[in-house]
Amino acid sequence: MLVSLTVGKVDAGVAVLLTEDKRLIEFPSILLPPSIRSGSIVDITVKQNHNAEQQAEEQFQALQQNILERYGLQAPSSPVLRLRNATQTSIVLEWDPVQLATSQLKSLALYRNGSKAGNIPRPMDMLSTKISGLSLNTEYSFYLVLKTSGGTYTSNTVTVKTHEMTNLTGITVTPGVLQPALREACEAAVERIGAKLVDTVRIDTTHFVCTEPRGDAWQKAVEMNIPVVRPEWLEGCEREGKIVGVRAYYLDADPKLRQVGTNPNIQQQSRESMSQRQSVQIPPARTSSIPQAQASQTSLPSRAPKSPDKEVGEPGPTVGATPELAQEEVPRQKDLPPDPPTRDDSDNSEAEDGTGDSEKRLPAPHAAEDTEDDDVQEEKHSPPPTKANKPGVEDEKGEDMEEVAL
Repeated sequence: MLVSLTVGKVDAGVAVLLTEDKRLIEFPSILLPPSIRSGSIVDITVKQNHNAEQQAEEQFQALQQNILERYGLQAPSSPVLRLRNATQTSIVLEWDPVQLATSQLKSLALYRNGSKAGNIPRPMDMLSTKISGLSLNTEYSFYLVLKTSGGTYTSNTVTVKTHEMTNLTGITVTPGVLQPALREACEAAVERIGAKLVDTVRIDTTHFVCTEPRGDAWQKAVEMNIPVVRPEWLEGCEREGKIVGVRAYYLDADPKLRQVGTNPNIQQQSRESMSQRQSVQIPPARTSSIPQAQASQTSLPSRAPKSPDKEVGEPGPTVGATPELAQEEVPRQKDLPPDPPTRDDSDNSEAEDGTGDSEKRLPAPHAAEDTEDDDVQEEKHSPPPTKANKPGVEDEKGEDMEEVAL
């Protein structure tokens, strides 16, 4: 395509060209012949270069593919947050290494209960953090926010609840310089209370137990501000049944400041074991096979026969009733007649003389409580006097009867 243009003005490397329809075109004067001046007419031929266009297109597509492969296929990944350990007042969180791909890191921040708690220092090197100063038995939520040149990415939310005072599972103990026997005792105590024992000082180590302040592990525990206590601290936790303060169990603390209590669970176990031993040693009391009515009958006081060797009013030996005859004989003990009185030669002589007969027939003072039936039975069972034994008495009775008849 051929175009004829008139040079209107040439100034400072730029020529003003006029078209036939009076349009102005600024054209570089370096591309015009050097002999041109105002009023000169120049012919300019213009055509499209297809080969150059194709080459430029190919170069552009190659550049786009390179950018896609380098920056478009790989992107930063969201952090993965998880709980490592929890105690009464602290929580240890950890996460996987940060994947930035080709992006540049701007910041990695930790959020607690929806509010920013702070930025993680050296996020490419640190993969865990410890949050202290929390409340007992309280629920918290945490998540991470990763900001990069390729965008902002948020991690998953971790909800955790701090432990109660009686929950000792969060205690992580690292032993230091200890004697072999003392170390074994500490390991047994840790196992009994449900805590954990690790050989190295880590971020989740809650207490460092030793008896001498020396060694690399002790130095690291001091640098990490981990409490260094004596083995008696584990015994105090076990006896109290809860986590106890460490102030009285430091290596240089006064042992008098330690107030060791008792675990209610241990007391209950000791009471149960003692009651079991007592139940094995003491046999159960035998229950009486005698019915209640029969037992009440056997409990009534029985009249024991008087011993002839005892004086009047002195109790004789008590004779217990046999179980077979207790039910039959005990109620009828009152109806039995007393033993017949023994008579000696002095009684016979008085009876023969006719004196003292009325005195001998009077009932004894202790027999005043007997009923009339007892007196009748006594007269029936007493043997009748014979003439050979009491001739005087029979003669006197006969004379009295004759006098009454007359």
